[in-house]
Amino acid sequence: MKMLINSEWIEASDGKFREVYNPASGDVIDRVPEATLEDAQRALAAAQHGKERMRNLPAYERSAILHRTAQAMEGKSSELSVLLARENGKPIRQTREELSASIRIFRGFAEEAKRIFNRTVPLDTVPGMERHFAVTLRQPLGVILAVVPFNYPVELYAHKGAAALAAGNAVIAKPPSDCPLTLLKIAELMEEAGLPKAAHQMITGSGELIGEYLAKAPGIQMVTITGSTQVGIKISQLAAHTLKKVHLELGGNDATIIFDDADLEKAADAVILGRLARGNGQICCAVKRVFVDSHVTERFAEILTRKTKALKMGDQMDEETDVGPLITEQAARQVEEVVRAAVRSGAKIWVGGNRKDAFFEPTVLTDISAEAKLFREETFGPVVPLVPFESADEAIEMANDSPYGLQAAIFTNDISRALDVAHKLEVGGVIINWSSALRVESLPFGGIKLSGHGREGLHDTLNDMTEQKTIIVHNALSAPSPVRA
Repeated sequence: MKMLINSEWIEASDGKFREVYNPASGDVIDRVPEATLEDAQRALAAAQHGKERMRNLPAYERSAILHRTAQAMEGKSSELSVLLARENGKPIRQTREELSASIRIFRGFAEEAKRIFNRTVPLDTVPGMERHFAVTLRQPLGVILAVVPFNYPVELYAHKGAAALAAGNAVIAKPPSDCPLTLLKIAELMEEAGLPKAAHQMITGSGELIGEYLAKAPGIQMVTITGSTQVGIKISQLAAHTLKKVHLELGGNDATIIFDDADLEKAADAVILGRLARGNGQICCAVKRVFVDSHVTERFAEILTRKTKALKMGDQMDEETDVGPLITEQAARQVEEVVRAAVRSGAKIWVGGNRKDAFFEPTVLTDISAEAKLFREETFGPVVPLVPFESADEAIEMANDSPYGLQAAIFTNDISRALDVAHKLEVGGVIINWSSALRVESLPFGGIKLSGHGREGLHDTLNDMTEQKTIIVHNALSAPSPVRA
């Protein structure tokens, strides 16, 4: 496939390309251009014209384009889901869900494009300002750089690209290097839906070269990225050169706290879905650390182990598969290394723990050292460490003892305790009696601390992707009538 620059489908300027593989089989699916710095400069120059075309496009036309894109995605959802599963490794049932969510997000932002409201602000609260009239306008920022990760590329692109276009911006998208194909197909549909020339561009290639150049370039007004904390810090440093806005949705080491009055079967189902079976464990808000009341730790480990053993790992194209391959064999090796290190430090494996090529078995561990990398840092794979606690305060302290703060989950039948703990957890979102790996497009989503800043969601993203302008008309109103006794 080719990349999209200035509404043209082109190869890299030096002809180099990168092959895209099926992580389960190692087979080559397709190849994409390995963009050069010259290509990035061309995309940036084109985007300066694209942003003017988008700024002049009425809201109803932006809305209509996004609606047409959603309809086209829906018409091709079957083939897009298959392509995404092949290049990404998620089971086909899950890629269908991702396409469905992405279509909803496109439609949601199509509607939000018509709801970017201006305000009339009363000035008679200030003495001497009674005759003045003021309005505030929300206008597009200009050019948005959207850096998209591999784990949920279509859904997370929808949150960034569709939002930016709804707000009247131009977009340069950098798809994930390991699975860019489905997004390139969607870019084709967006072009066919009637976007102005250069309003939307998708450039493939090295994130280190392309992403870092564009993050620093003065022609970009905002960078929105979902990725690792290390990449987010680097992007922030580069963006600071031109004081551009940065929206960061980064890593997490999400805690789940299970009290002794919880429904342990339901809690185990949530851990399975939120860590071991969904996205092959490669989700930023997935269950990463599970704190269990010491009175039920053993019983919970038994229930979770039983359910984990029932999971089917294999070909992501098989309808019965629960867990597919990680994005690359190297990613699976990294998970294997941290699990082995945890075992060397005393951890006990209840189930799993083995790797074959890019596959890593769903794994449950106990007796994990508080200093183990598996416990302290984000592990991107289907691995769950269980840690006992004696009191709510201890559980909260352990959960908060992390540089990350994306999401958390609490399992208890005591609503007062649930709300109290939720208030005390240092995270951007808390789920009560279900998995932390839950995201609803109409709600704000994002983290604190090293998990980033800013919020994505249908009712939040557009504010970040616009800027306010205040207009004051001096002495626009007649003088107020004198008050009669």
